[in-house]
Amino acid sequence: MFSVSAAVLRRGVLRYRWDRCCALATVVSGNKTSQQVKQRLKEEVEQMKSQFPGFRPGLVVLQVGDREDSNLYISMKLKAAAEIGINANHIRLPETATENEVLRNIVAVNENPAFHGLIVQLPLDSINPINTEKITNAVAPEKDVDGLTSINAGKLSRGDLGDCFIPCTPNGCMELISQTGVSVMGKNAVVIGRSKIVGAPMHDLLLWSHATVTTCHSKTPDLAEQVGKADILVVGAGRAEMVKGEWVKEGAVVIDCGINHIPDESKASGKRVVGDVHYPSAKQRAGFITPVPGGVGPMTVAMLMKNTVESAKRFLQTHTPGKWNLVYTKKRPHEPQPSDAAISSSCESKPVVQLARELGLFSDEVESYGRSRAKIRLDALKRMEKQPNGKYVVVTGVTSSPLGEGKRTTALGLAQALGAHLNTNAFACVQKSSLETCFGARGPAVGGGYSQIIPLEEVSLQPSGQNELVSAAGRLVMDTVKAYAHYETKLSEKALFDLLVPLREGQRCVSLAQLNRLKKLAIEKSDPLTLTEREIRRFIRLDIDTDSATDSFSLENEMMAVLSLSSSEEEMQHRLANIIVATNKSGDPITTEDLNVSGPLAMLLKEALKPVLMQTVEGTPVFLHTSPLVNVAQGGPSILADKMALKIVGSEGFVVTESGHGADVGLEKFFNIKCLYSGLQPDVLVMVATIRTLKMQGGAPPIQAGLPLPKEYLQENLKQLERGCCHMRRQVEKAQAFGLPVIVAVNKFSSDTDAELELVCGQARQAGAFDAVQCSSWSEGGAGALALAETVQRAAKLPACFKFLYDLQTPASDKLRTVAQKMYGLKDVKLSPKAKEKLALYTKQEL
Repeated sequence: MFSVSAAVLRRGVLRYRWDRCCALATVVSGNKTSQQVKQRLKEEVEQMKSQFPGFRPGLVVLQVGDREDSNLYISMKLKAAAEIGINANHIRLPETATENEVLRNIVAVNENPAFHGLIVQLPLDSINPINTEKITNAVAPEKDVDGLTSINAGKLSRGDLGDCFIPCTPNGCMELISQTGVSVMGKNAVVIGRSKIVGAPMHDLLLWSHATVTTCHSKTPDLAEQVGKADILVVGAGRAEMVKGEWVKEGAVVIDCGINHIPDESKASGKRVVGDVHYPSAKQRAGFITPVPGGVGPMTVAMLMKNTVESAKRFLQTHTPGKWNLVYTKKRPHEPQPSDAAISSSCESKPVVQLARELGLFSDEVESYGRSRAKIRLDALKRMEKQPNGKYVVVTGVTSSPLGEGKRTTALGLAQALGAHLNTNAFACVQKSSLETCFGARGPAVGGGYSQIIPLEEVSLQPSGQNELVSAAGRLVMDTVKAYAHYETKLSEKALFDLLVPLREGQRCVSLAQLNRLKKLAIEKSDPLTLTEREIRRFIRLDIDTDSATDSFSLENEMMAVLSLSSSEEEMQHRLANIIVATNKSGDPITTEDLNVSGPLAMLLKEALKPVLMQTVEGTPVFLHTSPLVNVAQGGPSILADKMALKIVGSEGFVVTESGHGADVGLEKFFNIKCLYSGLQPDVLVMVATIRTLKMQGGAPPIQAGLPLPKEYLQENLKQLERGCCHMRRQVEKAQAFGLPVIVAVNKFSSDTDAELELVCGQARQAGAFDAVQCSSWSEGGAGALALAETVQRAAKLPACFKFLYDLQTPASDKLRTVAQKMYGLKDVKLSPKAKEKLALYTKQEL
C-alpha cells in the first residue's frame, strides 16, 4: 500500500498554494478576439456579395443630439462596419428633435429593405421629452441588432435564441468565455447587475447554456460570499472596482463589463479607466480575466456587426435582392366565361396598403383611399431617383374597329404573365378611364375578362379626384377671365390696382406670379409702391379680348396634358403658368400667370399629380393616372406613373405602358412628345392586332358598335384577311422607324381559325417584326400572354437603338412634313395661308 508521511503531504499542499499564489490569470483579450470575429464576418459579407451582386448588409445608427461620448461610440461602430463591408449610415437629429420626429425616422428605416440593422444611440440627447422605452420598442424586432426591444428580450428569456437578437455586450461576454475553453454547462455562474442591456440578458444566456445562475446587485447582503462560489463571474454593476480580488474563487473566469473613471494624477487627463473588478488583486486568483479597457468593449462592437450580418442572412432567406416579396393570386378561368363584372366580384383583392408594402413603398408614401386604391406621394420617386430603371415596354395597336383591339387587355395580360407566371417584377401603367368611355360599347372594365383591374366598380365608376380637380381648375380659370374682363372695364386703374395688390398693414406685396409678370414686362421692380403710373397701367391692364378666350373643353384637356407631362410639382406649376387662355386686343397671349391664378391652380392640382395604385385580377400592381385625349393631346398614362413604376420594378423588372389610340397618331405622340419630355427610352414595342379588324381593313363590311358582327367576320376568308394585313405591315414599318424591336400580339377570339392566326403571324414576321405571337389574355389571364411575355424578355435583351423621327432643332413646318411622310405615307405637306399664320403665331409664342 502506497503511503505518504504527514510532513511530505504538508509540503505538497504548501507548494501548491505557493504556485497558485504566484500564478497570474490568463488575460482574455477582447481586441484580439474581436479582430478574429470581424475577419470571419468580412469573409461572410464577401460571400454574400459574390452570391448576390450589388447586395450589401445595411446598418443605420440613429443619434439625437451631439454628445461627445456618443460620437466616439458611433465612430467606432462606423469604422468597424466599413472594415467588414457593411453599408453603414449615420442619421443625426438635432437636440430639438421631438419624439414624433425620431419615430418617423425609425419607421422609415424599418420599412427600407436596404437596411438590415438599426441602432438607436442612447442616451437620446434632446431638449424635448422623449420616452426611451417607446423609441427602443419602435425598432422592428427583425432589425433590432442591439437586441433591446421587448420582443427580442422576451424571446431570449424563453430560450428562443435562434429567433431573436441577443444584446451585444452579453453576446460578446459569451464569446470571450468560449475563448477560455471553459465549458459553461454545469458551472456556477454569478452575474452582478440586472440592467436590461447587460445583467438581465446575461443571466438568460448563461441559464440557457445550462449554467446554474445567481443574479446579484447592490442590495445583495452576502455579495462577497456569492462571488466566492462563482466558477464564472460577470460583473456589470457600474461601480468602480467594487469586486475585490480576495472575493474571487481561485481559477474562476472573470468577465468585467464595467467602464469607470477614477482620479489618477499620473495621467495627462488626471483620470484613468477601470472596471467594476479590482483588476490587480483579481488577476492573482482568477484563472481567466478580461482587462479594462480592451476586454468586453471591443467585443460589443464586434457582436453588433455579427448581429447585422445575421440579420442580412435572415433577409436573404425570405427575399431575393431586386425581387418583390409579392404574393400573386392566379385565377382559374371558368367555362363558359362569366361577365367582366362577375369576374371582378369573384376576386378578393388584397389591401392596397399590403400591396404597397410588398412593392417596397414606405407607409408615409402611401395615401390609401378605401381598401383597394391608394395615391402614391412624389416623395417615393425622390427617394428612388438614384435607383436604376427597369425595362420599358410600350403597347400600341393597329388602327382599330369601333370595338377596339383589346390593347389594354393585352397590356394587363402581359404584365400578369411577366409577374405572376415568370416571377419577374412587373408593373402596368394605364390611363384613367372617364365615365363617358365606361358606358360606351367597350364596357366599363379597364381591361377585360381575366386581365382587368379590380374592383371594376371602383376603377370605372368611383372618382379618384383627377378629372374632378381638373374640371374645378378649368372653371376657376374661366371665371377669372370673365371677372377680370368685367372689372378692368368697370374700375379705375387705381381701384383695380388696389384690388389686385391690396394694402395690408400699410404694406403692398406682389405674388410670385405678379412678380413674374413684372419681369415679363421688363419692369425690374419688386416693390409695388415704387411703380410709376405708366408701369401700373401696363401691369394691371390686360385688355382681354373675350372672343379669343379658350373654351372649357380645350382648357381642361390642356391641364390634363400638363398633369400627364409633368415630372414634379415645380414643373407642373411652370407649365400651368404658361397656359394661354386668351389674347389681348393686340393679339398678344394672356396666360394664367398674367391672371395671377397659376399658384392656386398648382395648389388645386397638387393632389391630382399623384398616381393611383390598384391591382389586376392576378394581383399585378397597376398605376392609373391622367386621361389626356390623344386627338388634342398625347394620350396615355402620365410620365410620373411610368417613371415611378420603372424605379419600383428595379433594373431587372418590366413596366408595361400604353400609347393612346393606334400605331400612327398615338404612337407618334408617345415617342415624339412623351419620351421627349420624360427622357425615357422604350426597350420593346408591342403592337396588338385582331383578325376582325384586319378583315375590316381588307374590305369586310364596317363594324358598328351595338350591332351583331356581320357574317363575314365569323367565316374564314384568307384572301380578305391578307388584303387587310397590308395595313398591319405598314404599321409595323412605321414603328420600326423609331429603332425598336416590334412584337405583334394577335389578340385571339373564339371565331378565329388556326389558318387565319398563322397567316397574320407570318405576315407580321415578313414585315420585319421581331416576332408575332397569339394571345388570349381575356379568357386566360396571364397564362394566355405567357408566349408574349417570353418574347418580350428576349427582345428586351437587344441593345437599345431608340431614336426620334426628327431632330429637335428642326423648324416646326419640317417636323410636320416628317411626321406626315413617315407616319401617314403622304408625299408632301402644303400649309394654307391660315395654317401658316397660326404656325407663325405659335412659333412666336414658343409653344
